[in-house]
Amino acid sequence: MKTFLKVVAPIIGAAAITSCEVKPPSMAYPDTKRDVVVTTYFGEEVKDPYRWLEDDKSEETAEWVKAENDLTQKYLSQITYKQGIVDRLTELWNYEKITAPRKHGEWLYFYKNDGLQNQYVIYRKKANSDKEEIFLDPNTFSEDGTTSLSSIKFTKDGKLAAYATSAGGSDWRTIHIISTENGKEVEAPILDAKFTGISWKGNEGFYYSSYDKPKEGSQLSGMTQHHKLMYHQLGTKQATDQLVFGGKETPRRYVGGNVTDDNKYLLISASVNTSGNELYIQDLSKKNAPIITMVDNFDNNSYVLYSKGDQLFIQTDYNAPNQKVVTVNAKKPELAHWKDLIPETENVLSASTAGGKLFANYMVDAVSKVYQYDLNGKKEREIKLPGFGTANGFYGEDEDKTLFYSFTSYIYPSTTFEYTIKSGESKEYLKSKVKFNPSEYTSEQVFYASKDGTKVPMIITYKKGLKKDGTNPTILYGYGGFNVSLQPSFNTANIVWLENGGIYAVANLRGGGEYGEKWHTAGTKMQKQNVFDDFIAAAEYLKKEKYTTTEKLAIRGGSNGGLLVGAVMTQQPNLMQVAFPAVGVLDMLRYNKFTAGAGWAYDYGTAEDSKEMFEYLRGYSPYHNVKKGTIYPATMITTADHDDRVVPAHSFKFAAQLQHDDGGNNPILIRIESNAGHGAGKPTDMIIDGYADLFAFAWFNMDFTPALTK
Repeated sequence: MKTFLKVVAPIIGAAAITSCEVKPPSMAYPDTKRDVVVTTYFGEEVKDPYRWLEDDKSEETAEWVKAENDLTQKYLSQITYKQGIVDRLTELWNYEKITAPRKHGEWLYFYKNDGLQNQYVIYRKKANSDKEEIFLDPNTFSEDGTTSLSSIKFTKDGKLAAYATSAGGSDWRTIHIISTENGKEVEAPILDAKFTGISWKGNEGFYYSSYDKPKEGSQLSGMTQHHKLMYHQLGTKQATDQLVFGGKETPRRYVGGNVTDDNKYLLISASVNTSGNELYIQDLSKKNAPIITMVDNFDNNSYVLYSKGDQLFIQTDYNAPNQKVVTVNAKKPELAHWKDLIPETENVLSASTAGGKLFANYMVDAVSKVYQYDLNGKKEREIKLPGFGTANGFYGEDEDKTLFYSFTSYIYPSTTFEYTIKSGESKEYLKSKVKFNPSEYTSEQVFYASKDGTKVPMIITYKKGLKKDGTNPTILYGYGGFNVSLQPSFNTANIVWLENGGIYAVANLRGGGEYGEKWHTAGTKMQKQNVFDDFIAAAEYLKKEKYTTTEKLAIRGGSNGGLLVGAVMTQQPNLMQVAFPAVGVLDMLRYNKFTAGAGWAYDYGTAEDSKEMFEYLRGYSPYHNVKKGTIYPATMITTADHDDRVVPAHSFKFAAQLQHDDGGNNPILIRIESNAGHGAGKPTDMIIDGYADLFAFAWFNMDFTPALTK
């Protein structure tokens, strides 16, 4: 059975080396002009000397990007063991990867990568056959592997498929419609979809979402305000597609639509921010039926996860910050008629359905516990998981007797299990072929006190036998925002860090979703400093307990996590030796002026909201808190030229300001990828190069020489 999701975009061998590396005494940075623009907020003037770098189409910006990239690559090229890291990562990555299959029509479809392919290939086979064939190969979409498959949706009978592609990592999508019989396109593609799902209405057509492309300036940085849910009828031109909801008539920033499996109802979710949504329903069995309101406010998060006839099953945090499942009759779908089915507990719930059952996946201190329920809300069993980690999946169709789920942790490579719904038996279906021995490593969860006494969990992973003597290179990773939960997951790249004596620590900060909406809210707007305090306290814990020292500590985070790193390194520059702010939101006074940034206001607030909010944002905005003469940690900022979610101007301006004001000899570099976006869809070779540069930069600036081994 389908899961009906709310569509939002909140903002993922060499010989041993023994030679010593010598860092240069200082850096000669490109001569970046300062062209001050002044903006007045509530009577206060704020200077912005690098506003010109926001123009990502100008020749001047392009020249600056080239100069900065040349400097970064020149610096990294002096690290003699960097190629050894590339070789070891390539060796580790080179194994066959296969996902769990999904049945569509007469075929089982699954993704496979033979090892180092830039993009996964979709294969298929008949249910009772071992003979497999290539169905769709995204590696053929572009010569350099930077055009990726972002999603695919099949009709109920499996005869048609619509798939969306992304060029260079952009959030803009092109939707292709093909016959599954021969793989040929049945009509012209749908252009300029964005933050979109694809939901078929029988075999007649499908729903998708988009914005009008910005008419002025860069299409990668221009604001996108009015999301539109569109319906495309097969055999017609895109220009005649029907606006179903949204647009200028009903302005919402995020709109998504999904059709129930029986094609009877259309469910519409609409939002103005990344948290909270309205919910609507339309009866598709009646011509020109009205769109009926189920939830008429943005105070809570709700989505329909399953339907059986007129009975709707909804997951919601309405009067339940940790989520619950309710039911309602589609004929009377308003909030007043909702009835609890699986009540809220002290742990955060994520629900799914398969085989006429409900599966309740709970987060308990950021790790998974899963229970099976019948459709009347009766608990049938707890599903025994392989260990301490994260379970995902537990979805399928009504007629399914079995389902597939995955299990992973920081030291447990993602493994697919086949689960028999009637008996509750799990058996291993696909085991990872990565060359890694989990028994040689350990992952421990600790709880530490933040500045205000709040208990915060952190999982610390390292090789067994490691001595807690403060000499261990450590990466501390965090996010802390948008209700996103950092649950344990395996990353092949981290093997290189761990096997060379490194520690990898992940802190579950406030602002995330690990403990429900209260935990999330505690890290938003005027409470955002809690997130930074939680991260600082995590670093202090690691040093106090002698896992590491300041000189061997790197902090890392991406997107909202890039903001986290930027804020912490400007507030406490002596806390760490190395900082990696990736694709970060770094100008907190102007983030809402680009692409869909205005939708992040639920978490951040905006500088225009009030004098108090303006002063709070300015107080931690990384770009505005770089201080002249301060010695900052060795920093490598990373971004990409096609990032149209957190535009690269954030990183450009922060890098320029740091390089101008830094008072020490640590390198302040920016690494800007070409034909890449916010992170999704990156080709394998680009991923490997990125991690090699990150590890090399960290070790080099920690004065640590890795003993890379085959």
